[in-house]
Amino acid sequence: MQNQFDVIIIGAGPGGIFCAYELMDKNRDLKVLMLEKGRSIEKRQCPKRVTRQCVGCKPCSITTGFAGAGAFSDGKLSLSPDVGGNLPAILGYERTRELIRQSDSIYLKFGADTKIYGADRQAQIQETRLKAINANLKLVECPIRHLGTEEGYKIYEKLQRHLERQNVTMVFNTMVEEILVEDGRAVGVRTDRGETFYGKEIVSTVGREGADWFREKCEQIGIETTPGTVDIGVRVEVRDEVMQFLNENLYEAKLIYHTPTFDDKVRTFCTNPSGEVATEYYEGGLAVVNGHAYKAQDYKTSNTNFAILVSKNFTKPFKTPIEYGKHIAQLSNMLCGGKILVQTFGDFKRGRRTTEERLYRNNLMPTLKDAVPGDLSLVFPHRIMVDIEEMLLALDKITPGIAADETLLYGVEVKFYSNRVIVNGDFETSIKGLRAIGDGAGVTRGLQQASANGISVAGSILRALHS
Repeated sequence: MQNQFDVIIIGAGPGGIFCAYELMDKNRDLKVLMLEKGRSIEKRQCPKRVTRQCVGCKPCSITTGFAGAGAFSDGKLSLSPDVGGNLPAILGYERTRELIRQSDSIYLKFGADTKIYGADRQAQIQETRLKAINANLKLVECPIRHLGTEEGYKIYEKLQRHLERQNVTMVFNTMVEEILVEDGRAVGVRTDRGETFYGKEIVSTVGREGADWFREKCEQIGIETTPGTVDIGVRVEVRDEVMQFLNENLYEAKLIYHTPTFDDKVRTFCTNPSGEVATEYYEGGLAVVNGHAYKAQDYKTSNTNFAILVSKNFTKPFKTPIEYGKHIAQLSNMLCGGKILVQTFGDFKRGRRTTEERLYRNNLMPTLKDAVPGDLSLVFPHRIMVDIEEMLLALDKITPGIAADETLLYGVEVKFYSNRVIVNGDFETSIKGLRAIGDGAGVTRGLQQASANGISVAGSILRALHS
């Protein structure tokens, strides 16, 4: 393999995929290298989907590999610039809207469902907004295109095949250990296999799973960052009947609340109608909770799950949001033997540990079968406990039943946003020739904006190469 490239892309998540797609679409003569520590998409098989038990694959096939965590996510594409990241603050609202339109058209080209949720239900949206106002909640209107867990995998598989045909060099099971810098400019990378590759332009497109890695690289080579947000909370599970109105009319109701006691920002995130609660494993075997939903009827359940996340912004001297989130998740893992903790809301309010007897006597049966009944008050700081309870009580005014005693709370859900990398409008860092995009750089927080970010940075690279 030649070691000289025009562009080196670190990470094969949506940002990297769409960057490579746009580069090759505009210039087939470019030499593009994509390095990914996980597996190619056809080799990303999670044994737990068959055995129901995690066997500790390294690296984890759920969070790493081609398409990143998006390959096995619920696959919701948010079509509004108001949701999913900070692109509007960097590029402007209208430019972000156009990039989302472009990335959406590519998803459609490779087989995404043409149906959009929330675009044709204005009367129902207005009804929900009125209820939200009365509960002091803010409804963020955001049309959703739902890929579905199994369909999203197929779309990304087609994208991988397309990039292969475009002669993008993709190297899997390979970790970048060092970003090489000479005279203040990034010139290449060194991998854990001892290989060195040189590139005129280098892009870090790692997702949340790689955020800790990128933070370390920033410290090593002196990239400027600013403290990021920490999102910590629970995955809520209720019967579909409780969420029926919101599921049918909005699919995913994005609601924001500022709690009365502490004035903390709390939001709903990633709703999965008729879905399943799932476990994600990160480096070191750290177990965190997530959720997904299949499009196929055979895989649907009777429950809806969504996240409640408390957003915390810290100031100096704090600069390690990832470690803070991991520490809280590790407390839960410690209590549950490396599994996910589950507690009923009734027990959560009363400050008592959920038992198996109380867990299984309700209408609501947990979809994460190996979750361990326990007590979240032994995990979360008091402030976060209060925020979660106040958010659930507010949500109950929009869709009664969410704050029922039987509602299940799984912990911990945490989004590992790194310190936000300081970039210019072309996403170049303080190191010339090194650009940073996506969730791992603190720029985006979801599939669609990450994909749009990839298209944007490809345009910046093409201009730089031709200048």
